[in-house]
Amino acid sequence: MAALIASAGQGFAQGERAAKPRPGQAESARRGATLDELFARLAGAKDETEANGVASLIERRWMRSGSDTADLLLARAGEAIKGKDYPLAIELLDRVIALQPGWAEAWNRRATAFYLLDDPVSAVADLRQTLAREPRHFAALAGLGHIYMANGDKTRALEAYRKALAIHPHLDTVRTTVEHLAPEVEGRDL
Repeated sequence: MAALIASAGQGFAQGERAAKPRPGQAESARRGATLDELFARLAGAKDETEANGVASLIERRWMRSGSDTADLLLARAGEAIKGKDYPLAIELLDRVIALQPGWAEAWNRRATAFYLLDDPVSAVADLRQTLAREPRHFAALAGLGHIYMANGDKTRALEAYRKALAIHPHLDTVRTTVEHLAPEVEGRDL
Protein backbone atom coordinates (compact mmCIF):
# COMPACT_ATOMS: atom_id res chain seq x y z
CA MET A 1 0.00 0.00 0.00
CA ALA A 2 2.81 2.42 0.87
CA ALA A 3 4.43 1.68 -2.50
CA LEU A 4 1.15 2.44 -4.30
CA ILE A 5 0.76 5.78 -2.50
CA ALA A 6 4.38 6.66 -3.22
CA SER A 7 3.88 5.74 -6.87
CA ALA A 8 0.69 7.82 -7.06
CA GLY A 9 2.52 10.72 -5.41
CA GLN A 10 5.27 10.58 -8.03
CA GLY A 11 2.67 10.57 -10.80
CA PHE A 12 1.02 13.63 -9.26
CA ALA A 13 4.35 15.41 -9.00
CA GLN A 14 5.13 14.57 -12.63
CA GLY A 15 1.68 15.82 -13.61
CA GLU A 16 2.42 19.10 -11.89
CA ARG A 17 5.63 19.48 -13.85
CA ALA A 18 3.84 18.70 -17.10
CA ALA A 19 1.11 21.23 -16.31
CA LYS A 20 3.55 24.11 -15.81
CA PRO A 21 3.68 26.30 -18.89
CA ARG A 22 6.84 26.57 -20.91
CA PRO A 23 8.65 29.92 -20.47
CA GLY A 24 7.09 31.51 -23.58
CA GLN A 25 3.60 30.18 -22.79
CA ALA A 26 3.37 31.98 -19.44
CA GLU A 27 4.19 35.33 -21.05
CA SER A 28 1.81 34.66 -23.92
CA ALA A 29 -1.04 33.75 -21.55
CA ARG A 30 -0.37 36.80 -19.37
CA ARG A 31 -0.21 39.06 -22.44
CA GLY A 32 -3.49 37.59 -23.77
CA ALA A 33 -5.21 38.10 -20.45
CA THR A 34 -3.95 41.67 -20.35
CA LEU A 35 -5.27 42.31 -23.85
CA ASP A 36 -8.60 40.82 -22.82
CA GLU A 37 -8.70 43.22 -19.86
CA LEU A 38 -7.81 46.15 -22.11
CA PHE A 39 -10.56 45.25 -24.57
CA ALA A 40 -13.04 45.07 -21.68
CA ARG A 41 -11.90 48.52 -20.55
CA LEU A 42 -12.21 49.83 -24.12
CA ALA A 43 -15.77 48.54 -24.44
CA GLY A 44 -16.71 50.19 -21.15
CA ALA A 45 -14.88 53.49 -21.69
CA LYS A 46 -16.98 56.44 -20.56
CA ASP A 47 -15.72 58.93 -23.13
CA GLU A 48 -13.50 59.35 -26.17
CA THR A 49 -10.45 60.40 -24.15
CA GLU A 50 -10.54 57.27 -22.01
CA ALA A 51 -11.23 55.07 -25.04
CA ASN A 52 -8.36 56.58 -27.00
CA GLY A 53 -5.99 56.01 -24.09
CA VAL A 54 -6.98 52.35 -23.80
CA ALA A 55 -6.89 51.89 -27.58
CA SER A 56 -3.36 53.31 -27.57
CA LEU A 57 -2.30 50.70 -25.00
CA ILE A 58 -3.82 47.95 -27.15
CA GLU A 59 -2.07 49.25 -30.25
CA ARG A 60 1.28 49.32 -28.41
CA ARG A 61 0.77 45.66 -27.48
CA TRP A 62 -0.03 44.84 -31.09
CA MET A 63 3.26 46.44 -32.15
CA ARG A 64 5.34 43.87 -30.23
CA SER A 65 5.94 40.56 -31.95
CA GLY A 66 8.30 38.96 -29.45
CA SER A 67 11.11 39.05 -32.02
CA ASP A 68 13.54 41.97 -32.04
CA THR A 69 14.30 41.30 -35.72
CA ALA A 70 10.63 41.33 -36.74
CA ASP A 71 9.98 44.46 -34.65
CA LEU A 72 12.93 46.24 -36.32
CA LEU A 73 11.76 45.23 -39.80
CA LEU A 74 8.24 46.47 -39.00
CA ALA A 75 9.67 49.80 -37.86
CA ARG A 76 11.68 50.09 -41.09
CA ALA A 77 8.58 49.25 -43.10
CA GLY A 78 6.80 52.07 -41.26
CA GLU A 79 9.57 54.45 -42.29
CA ALA A 80 9.26 53.25 -45.89
CA ILE A 81 5.50 53.91 -45.79
CA LYS A 82 6.09 57.42 -44.43
CA GLY A 83 8.58 57.96 -47.26
CA LYS A 84 5.96 56.65 -49.74
CA ASP A 85 8.22 53.76 -50.77
CA TYR A 86 5.41 51.22 -50.71
CA PRO A 87 7.19 48.47 -52.66
CA LEU A 88 10.04 48.54 -50.12
CA ALA A 89 7.53 48.50 -47.26
CA ILE A 90 5.84 45.44 -48.75
CA GLU A 91 9.18 43.69 -49.22
CA LEU A 92 10.11 44.33 -45.58
CA LEU A 93 6.68 43.22 -44.38
CA ASP A 94 6.94 40.04 -46.46
CA ARG A 95 10.06 39.24 -44.41
CA VAL A 96 8.32 40.10 -41.16
CA ILE A 97 5.44 37.77 -42.01
CA ALA A 98 7.89 35.01 -42.95
CA LEU A 99 9.51 35.40 -39.50
CA GLN A 100 6.28 35.88 -37.53
CA PRO A 101 3.31 34.56 -39.54
CA GLY A 102 1.01 34.71 -36.52
CA TRP A 103 1.61 38.42 -35.88
CA ALA A 104 -1.64 40.18 -36.77
CA GLU A 105 -0.11 43.65 -36.88
CA ALA A 106 2.39 42.62 -39.57
CA TRP A 107 -0.50 41.56 -41.80
CA ASN A 108 -2.37 44.79 -40.99
CA ARG A 109 0.62 46.95 -41.88
CA ARG A 110 1.14 45.11 -45.14
CA ALA A 111 -2.57 45.61 -45.91
CA THR A 112 -2.00 49.34 -45.44
CA ALA A 113 0.98 49.30 -47.78
CA PHE A 114 -0.99 47.37 -50.41
CA TYR A 115 -3.87 49.84 -50.11
CA LEU A 116 -1.52 52.79 -50.52
CA LEU A 117 -0.02 51.05 -53.55
CA ASP A 118 -3.57 50.95 -54.99
CA ASP A 119 -3.95 47.17 -54.62
CA PRO A 120 -7.24 46.80 -52.70
CA VAL A 121 -7.54 43.08 -53.46
CA SER A 122 -4.26 42.30 -51.69
CA ALA A 123 -5.16 44.75 -48.93
CA VAL A 124 -8.46 42.95 -48.26
CA ALA A 125 -6.71 39.57 -48.28
CA ASP A 126 -4.21 40.81 -45.67
CA LEU A 127 -6.95 42.41 -43.57
CA ARG A 128 -8.69 39.05 -43.50
CA GLN A 129 -5.43 37.48 -42.34
CA THR A 130 -5.18 40.16 -39.65
CA LEU A 131 -8.68 39.41 -38.42
CA ALA A 132 -8.08 35.66 -38.49
CA ARG A 133 -5.25 36.26 -36.01
CA GLU A 134 -6.88 39.05 -33.98
CA PRO A 135 -10.66 39.27 -34.53
CA ARG A 136 -10.82 42.33 -32.27
CA HIS A 137 -8.52 44.41 -34.50
CA PHE A 138 -10.78 47.44 -34.76
CA ALA A 139 -8.40 49.28 -37.11
CA ALA A 140 -8.42 46.35 -39.56
CA LEU A 141 -12.23 46.26 -39.44
CA ALA A 142 -12.42 50.00 -40.08
CA GLY A 143 -9.91 49.63 -42.93
CA LEU A 144 -11.99 46.84 -44.41
CA GLY A 145 -15.05 49.08 -44.20
CA HIS A 146 -13.16 51.87 -45.94
CA ILE A 147 -12.11 49.59 -48.81
CA TYR A 148 -15.63 48.23 -49.21
CA MET A 149 -17.01 51.78 -49.31
CA ALA A 150 -14.45 52.82 -51.91
CA ASN A 151 -15.54 49.87 -54.04
CA GLY A 152 -19.25 50.69 -53.65
CA ASP A 153 -20.07 47.68 -51.43
CA LYS A 154 -21.99 49.66 -48.84
CA THR A 155 -23.63 46.63 -47.21
CA ARG A 156 -20.30 44.98 -46.38
CA ALA A 157 -18.83 48.34 -45.42
CA LEU A 158 -21.63 48.91 -42.92
CA GLU A 159 -21.11 45.43 -41.46
CA ALA A 160 -17.36 45.98 -41.03
CA TYR A 161 -17.85 49.43 -39.50
CA ARG A 162 -20.41 48.08 -37.02
CA LYS A 163 -18.02 45.31 -35.97
CA ALA A 164 -15.32 47.92 -35.39
CA LEU A 165 -17.71 50.00 -33.26
CA ALA A 166 -18.74 46.95 -31.24
CA ILE A 167 -15.10 46.65 -30.17
CA HIS A 168 -14.17 50.35 -29.99
CA PRO A 169 -17.42 52.30 -29.44
CA HIS A 170 -15.69 55.70 -29.53
CA LEU A 171 -14.45 55.66 -33.14
CA ASP A 172 -16.32 58.86 -33.88
CA THR A 173 -15.59 59.06 -37.62
CA VAL A 174 -16.72 55.45 -38.02
CA ARG A 175 -19.86 56.15 -35.96
CA THR A 176 -20.69 59.16 -38.14
CA THR A 177 -20.20 57.06 -41.27
CA VAL A 178 -22.50 54.34 -39.89
CA GLU A 179 -25.17 56.94 -39.02
CA HIS A 180 -25.16 58.21 -42.60
CA LEU A 181 -24.74 54.82 -44.26
CA ALA A 182 -27.29 52.74 -42.31
CA PRO A 183 -30.42 54.48 -43.66
CA GLU A 184 -29.05 54.25 -47.18
CA VAL A 185 -28.34 50.51 -46.87
CA GLU A 186 -31.24 49.46 -44.66
CA GLY A 187 -33.81 52.04 -45.64
CA ARG A 188 -35.64 54.47 -43.40
CA ASP A 189 -38.53 53.70 -41.08
CA LEU A 190 -41.78 55.29 -42.15
